[in-house]
Amino acid sequence: MATVKEYSVEEKLASVLRLQKIDSKLDGIQVLKGELPMEVKDLEDEIEGLNTRQSHIENEMKGIQDFVASKKNAIKEAEALIKKYEKQQDNVKNNREFEAITKEMEMQALEIKLAEKHIKDANEEIKEKSRVLEVAKKAVADKEANLKHKKGELEKIIGETDKEEKAFRKESEDAKTKVDPRLLQAYEKIRKNYRNGLAVVTVERDSCGGCFNAIPPQRQAEIRQHKKIIVCEHCGRILVDNDLEATVTI
Repeated sequence: MATVKEYSVEEKLASVLRLQKIDSKLDGIQVLKGELPMEVKDLEDEIEGLNTRQSHIENEMKGIQDFVASKKNAIKEAEALIKKYEKQQDNVKNNREFEAITKEMEMQALEIKLAEKHIKDANEEIKEKSRVLEVAKKAVADKEANLKHKKGELEKIIGETDKEEKAFRKESEDAKTKVDPRLLQAYEKIRKNYRNGLAVVTVERDSCGGCFNAIPPQRQAEIRQHKKIIVCEHCGRILVDNDLEATVTI
């Protein structure tokens, strides 16, 4: 049966410290990118939303224009009927027929007035929607220009760091295989708790390099001995001494 190698505490600390250094390099690349990836995504979503709104407004305008066309046709039909009734008036045989035709003509005249009012209201609505559409189009144009600028910045950073980032990602994955599983689990949990991603820190000026709270002299002596893994009692970060830090390179 193959024997599993037992690593010393110093070796465990060195392996997790090396992983921290690699991950900090990756974090530095993400800092360079800053909020650009999120800003690009947000702009793309906003543009998509505005384009959807434009299409909706254009469809509404098309519906109103069709409505106007139908009312114009209704006016033509009413005018044709009025002309027809005018001719019929010349051939009426009595007042009753004349009054009936006159009533029909008056009804058609009312239909024309109502249709004209509908057309006027609809044209006002089209005018307002055209204004809103122009505002949306300008917003899209402005956001597309901003998106182009942001993408350009992001692509430049990616172009400058892509090779380095890929190399560090590979190193990080390799380094994880050399870290004690339980220590790795603790390391990853601590990293998630802090925005700067620092889970392993040195003692600087008698203080924790993560939260800057004081580390008692006895505690510092224990850290230098590498006999056990010691964490900051304030922030929970793994503490290492500067001598060990100096020996670990990437």
